[in-house]
Amino acid sequence: MKRYLAWRAGLVGAAALLSFLYVLPSIPGLSPLPGWWRYVRPLILAPAPEPINLGLDLQGGMHLVLAVDADKAVENAVERRVAEIRRAVEREGIRVAVLERRGINQIFVEVGEEKALGQLERILGEYPEMTRSREGATRLLLTLSGREVAAIQERAVDQNVQKIRNRVDEFGVREPLIQREGDRRIIVQLAGIKDPERAIALIGKTALLEFKLVDEQRSVEEALGGKVPEGSEVLYEKVLDPQGRVVRRIPFLLEKKTLLTGDVITSAEVRINPENNQPYVSLAFDRAGTRIFDEITGKNVGRRLAIILDGNIHSAPVIRTRIPGGQAQIEGRFTPQEARDLAIVLRAGALPAPVLVISNLTVGPSLGEDSIRAGVQASIVGGVLVFLLMAVYYRGAGIVADVALVLNLLMLLGLLAGIQATLTLPGIAGIALTIGMAVDSNVLIFERIREELRLGKTVRSAIDGGFSKAWVTILDSHVTTLITALALFLFGSGPVRGFAVTLALGVLINLFTATVGTKVVFDWLTLRGMKRLSI
Repeated sequence: MKRYLAWRAGLVGAAALLSFLYVLPSIPGLSPLPGWWRYVRPLILAPAPEPINLGLDLQGGMHLVLAVDADKAVENAVERRVAEIRRAVEREGIRVAVLERRGINQIFVEVGEEKALGQLERILGEYPEMTRSREGATRLLLTLSGREVAAIQERAVDQNVQKIRNRVDEFGVREPLIQREGDRRIIVQLAGIKDPERAIALIGKTALLEFKLVDEQRSVEEALGGKVPEGSEVLYEKVLDPQGRVVRRIPFLLEKKTLLTGDVITSAEVRINPENNQPYVSLAFDRAGTRIFDEITGKNVGRRLAIILDGNIHSAPVIRTRIPGGQAQIEGRFTPQEARDLAIVLRAGALPAPVLVISNLTVGPSLGEDSIRAGVQASIVGGVLVFLLMAVYYRGAGIVADVALVLNLLMLLGLLAGIQATLTLPGIAGIALTIGMAVDSNVLIFERIREELRLGKTVRSAIDGGFSKAWVTILDSHVTTLITALALFLFGSGPVRGFAVTLALGVLINLFTATVGTKVVFDWLTLRGMKRLSI
């Protein structure tokens, strides 16, 4: 009996100590963690203690509502098909006079002779989602089916959610809320954000990376005068001063044909150029991108290749030689922060469709401080009243329950800090509810013990009988509450999930403190020779 009691007491004491160490960083004004902890923590494989994460409603932050331009995703999908068909007809040697996108979901093709249309049909057989209609002997109009258009739009919103989540994760915001709302909207909540402008730029950047050849056979000046050659376009390279301000824009006449896009990027890293000590972004392509980039550089030695991001030229270097290794770099007058942000969005991938910020709400931290103060005051007042009620009604046993209740709260906060869960205002309400449930468990146990004592049993037998008979009822009520918490977590939004997390953790911890922690104290008292139980 003594050995079993020592084992349980050691378990309760270790849990209390570990919980206190994890709560310590969240309590302002207290001393840092003891020095011996850094030697013990690796031995027990415990994560490093950090302050409890506070949600948007407690520490302030940003609430963004983004609208997705899903029609642009359809245009991009059609443009990719145009590029694929163009490469296929070049491989087959088919003479095509015109191959271009028209409208949102159509491709117009005109071949040089009628027999080439039959050859083209074999290539177009790989695109069953596009209906074909003849417009004369040498013309063909391809139309993306309505079902495929709807599927692309649906995927675009879902992919945007995932890519924005990837960017925010690399941005370093803990426990962000990123979820779809309706058909074409995305909700983004970032708690504790320190630089909202940078966050909006990072989230909203489309990051469409393109490689196009500079059209050096025609005059840029004539194009600026309005005579843009067919198949070409004018884009600009921004020249920035050391403060990041645009001082001038250099026009370039480019071929419209996109040779390569950022879809084939496998990595994007910030490097420092040793010649001018300026940061640049180094790119690596996948196998398909490496092959295409090898072909591009091999066929166009001596020409300039423009690297374009979201319609802005970042650089247009001359291709000196074939580049077979699948490596490229984006240079410009980047600050280190701009280079890091560019690498983040390129690694996370381009958004399938542009997004527009239609609502940007900033929640100030003062609201969070008021909420925390009110929630803590409510919990303290409720806890004190419960403490007094238990001590007055159940006397000595009530004091034991009060100790278990303090242990319950300590372990709950320690676990929240240990798993880095986010504490929200509804989460504080969950903690207050946990206090009530902890008391309810002890009331069930104490009433059972009273019944056993009325039957004339000894203190030892009454305690054992009270705990064993109350166990089924306590387990049943806790499992029912856990099921409710799970449903709230699965189907609820951010604040509701915060309530569900604290409620579920509180229920599990209460099950431990009520049936193990309290029992340890009673067992210790009876071993000390207690003959009469104050209850």
